[in-house]
Amino acid sequence: MDAEATRVVMSPAKESPEVILTTPVWVAGVALRAIFLVILMVITMRVASPQVEHLRSLLETPDELIRVALGFAVCVWLFINLFILPRDPGAYRIWLYLGLALVPLSVLCAVVIW
Repeated sequence: MDAEATRVVMSPAKESPEVILTTPVWVAGVALRAIFLVILMVITMRVASPQVEHLRSLLETPDELIRVALGFAVCVWLFINLFILPRDPGAYRIWLYLGLALVPLSVLCAVVIW
């Protein structure tokens, strides 16, 4: 076999096949992604909440302060990502499939943690 014949050259100008995205797939993908991110924010808020009732105790123990600060940062990051929609049309289909599996599991996890 000739080495020239087995080599595959991918040109950067070649575009991937266009993905046709229907409205129900887009709506379901966005909705399941949003539900999943909100549930993740709720779980993060619950886990990162201080062990003691009042917030003045955060300054007494540094581990509480670090946990609350990291939890707040993660919640802000998830909230920002809630409004940044994917640019790839195929990502909505992926979120549709992943959301159908991950949303019930995250709800179960939230119920167990609560």
